Amino acid sequence: MTQPGEYPSRTCVEQSDEREETWRERALNAEDALKAAHSEILTQRTRIGEHLCQISDLQAEWTEGTIQRITTENTTLKQRVRQLTTDNRTLDERLKAARSNLRF
Repeated sequence: MTQPGEYPSRTCVEQSDEREETWRERALNAEDALKAAHSEILTQRTRIGEHLCQISDLQAEWTEGTIQRITTENTTLKQRVRQLTTDNRTLDERLKAARSNLRF
């Protein structure tokens, strides 16, 4: 230990004060993290609510007639894409043939 009349370098009171300070700091950090988490949860819930409203608004706008019209337009556009792809291939083959004839 220490010589009579000397004080130990750290007393039990100082050690307990240090422990209490670290626990206090941890508790404050935990409280801050909890507040941040609650804030983030509230933000996410608000965002989810907005998205749910948008989804219900979109679903309300689609009537049976609108869905059928869009499906018909989609089918027509797909057929047009197939036709244009075929025409493009035909024109590409003609161009290649014309270039081949030009070389000879």
